[in-house]
Amino acid sequence: MTAPPPPGSTAPLACATHQLSVAYRETPVLRAVDLRVPAGVVMGVVGPNGAGKSTLIKAMLGLVPPLTGRTEFFGGPLSRARQRVGYMPQSASVDWDFPTTVLDVVTMGTYGSLGWLKRPGKAQRDAAVDALRTTGMADLAHRQIGELSGGQRQRVFLARTLVQAPDLYFMDEPFQGVDAKSQRAIVTVLHALRAQGTTVVMVHHDLATVTDYCDHVTLLNQCIVASGPTVEVFTKENIRTTYDVTTGDDTFLDLIA
Repeated sequence: MTAPPPPGSTAPLACATHQLSVAYRETPVLRAVDLRVPAGVVMGVVGPNGAGKSTLIKAMLGLVPPLTGRTEFFGGPLSRARQRVGYMPQSASVDWDFPTTVLDVVTMGTYGSLGWLKRPGKAQRDAAVDALRTTGMADLAHRQIGELSGGQRQRVFLARTLVQAPDLYFMDEPFQGVDAKSQRAIVTVLHALRAQGTTVVMVHHDLATVTDYCDHVTLLNQCIVASGPTVEVFTKENIRTTYDVTTGDDTFLDLIA
């Protein structure tokens, strides 16, 4: 059954969770999360360390098993929408010592659409080069991935996701450990995707840039504190609740709201 849009909204949904709960052994990580992501937005998922941000997107994608609940993508299960969903994990989860080039890494993003036993050809290589151009990395196409900086690695990872051309992107801390140049390049790509009607859900940790990068935000601390348009829900009160701080301990909020 397709999830209904939020009250008062007629926007189509890119994805939705229903009572999603996750635990690692005996430790609860997510509690009955109901999340609706409208199509065509950049949604940031923010919260303190241990809030379950990365676990949320992994559980939505079936990478960790939920205790309860389900997730729908474009009104149905992931199995029916797999080609429309892309995932950019944290760069720390990759073996950057593997001997391969930037172009090869990005071309790997085309494997899912090729099918078994088929090898990427000229069309796939051209698409990989285009994705590298989009992220400003085309001049390093033949560089070994182990020689890249943190920001360059993130842009290569983004290019590998772009080459899949999904309608919905999940990104786990795409700005982690990046330099200012790479940060600007990634933001430009995110906003271009939004302008095309594509949806991005990203785990984000820098509260000071939420309003610049995201038009929707989800404040999470095991359960959802607030979720919706950034201008409406990214308030000092909601941030205090999410980060469990009291008035007087939250002078950092003066920088962001």
